[in-house]
Amino acid sequence: MTATSSVDSEAGPSSKHEERKVLAGTLVGTTIEWYDFFIFAQLTATLLSPLFLAPLNASNPGLAQILSFALIGISFLFRPLGAIVAGHLGDRLGRKAMLVFTLIMMGAATALIGMLPTYAQIGVWAPILLILLRIIQGFSAGGEWGGAALMAVEHAPKSKRGLFGAYPQIGVPVGMILATGLLYFLNTSMSKEDFASWGWRVPFLLSIVLIVVGYLIRRAVAESPVFKEMQERKEQSKAPLGELIRKHKKAVLYSTMIFIGNNAAGYLLIAFFISYATKSLKMPVAQILLATTLASFGWLIFTLVGGWLSDKIGRVKTFLLGYGIVFAWMIPMFALIDTKNILLYGVALFVLTIGLGLSYGPMSAMYAEMFPRTCATPASRSATPSVPSSAARLLP
Repeated sequence: MTATSSVDSEAGPSSKHEERKVLAGTLVGTTIEWYDFFIFAQLTATLLSPLFLAPLNASNPGLAQILSFALIGISFLFRPLGAIVAGHLGDRLGRKAMLVFTLIMMGAATALIGMLPTYAQIGVWAPILLILLRIIQGFSAGGEWGGAALMAVEHAPKSKRGLFGAYPQIGVPVGMILATGLLYFLNTSMSKEDFASWGWRVPFLLSIVLIVVGYLIRRAVAESPVFKEMQERKEQSKAPLGELIRKHKKAVLYSTMIFIGNNAAGYLLIAFFISYATKSLKMPVAQILLATTLASFGWLIFTLVGGWLSDKIGRVKTFLLGYGIVFAWMIPMFALIDTKNILLYGVALFVLTIGLGLSYGPMSAMYAEMFPRTCATPASRSATPSVPSSAARLLP
């Protein structure tokens, strides 16, 4: 008799209480990871170049700003490495262990950025150490999303994979709400001089509190039922990454290509618009941060809607609906932003989040269902459309 994984059952693998713990655990981790990321991205748009690239910022501010954004990008170079390492270990040690590990690594790197001396204090070592900490952040972020998405989908009843998979996804807008909201509060509650002197460190240091909370929640989450089943059967691929590349090239290519537009739109909202509005359009920083925070609520809501809707009409239809809105809105969105009117700026961002959320919500379940589980027998490989950890973590 061919055994199938418990994630295929309509009733789901666990109790309602356990389901809530899983959803909280996948949400809190990605929220903290992306809170850390957004704090850095948004401060890069407004402050970090004069602190860590002082000589270049004085002589060539434009180039300094470009290099500051390169500090955001450098973490992406190390995300694939983090995905490979965390995915490989996740298939052997368990999803839960790697989720806790990546959470602590990301939080430690973020807190250290908050303690980092500036260029004025230690010279060229300031940007060097900042780059090193950004590499660690990128490495840990590479292992975080895939593991959280995998954990959520593998615990989900078959009819709710889209909705469950949306929970690690909404960690992105929730993290953005926390980060942008905190920066707005700090910008409006202290002078510019105080914020530039020491206030910018506060959001990084507060990540320590979030890490403790996230650690306690994630420790209470049960291991993935699919991983438990694989352990019981001793079904473990010796080279899951090699197997992924050899046997699923087309799926890997498709999964990468379909994320490009969503990723680009997301980073417009995350960092580019903040920099463009404050530096090129000369709009007030506090107003821009508030508008971005409010728009993030739209991203949160429509991501959940996207996950839920994908369980009703299908992943692809929901995804294409979101993409269509994003592409149709691009020209009107920039026209509204260029008016320099803060209300129209907020409308431009909020409408963008409708398409962004609808295309982002179904992704966890859609990617998981594109790949078979890493197993030893042909029968069990076809039984469960649940992505192996090493595959999931390589996805964007």
